[in-house]
Amino acid sequence: MKRRDLLRHLAAYRCRLDREGSAHSLWKNPETGVLEAIPRHAEIGKHLARKICRRLSVPEPRGA
Repeated sequence: MKRRDLLRHLAAYRCRLDREGSAHSLWKNPETGVLEAIPRHAEIGKHLARKICRRLSVPEPRGA
C-alpha cells in the first residue's frame, strides 16, 4: 500500500500527525492517546499497515 494512501486513511478516522522523526512520522489517535510510528517508505507492506491501524484503533484499509 502506498504511504500516502495509509496517511489519508488514518486522517479520515481523525488520527493526526503528532511529530516528525528522522526516519518515521509519529501519528496519534486523540481519542485513545496512542502514538504509532509510520515509516518513511513509499510502499508500506499490507501486514504493517494492518498492524498500524489496529494499534491506532482504526478499521483496516481496504487495500491491505
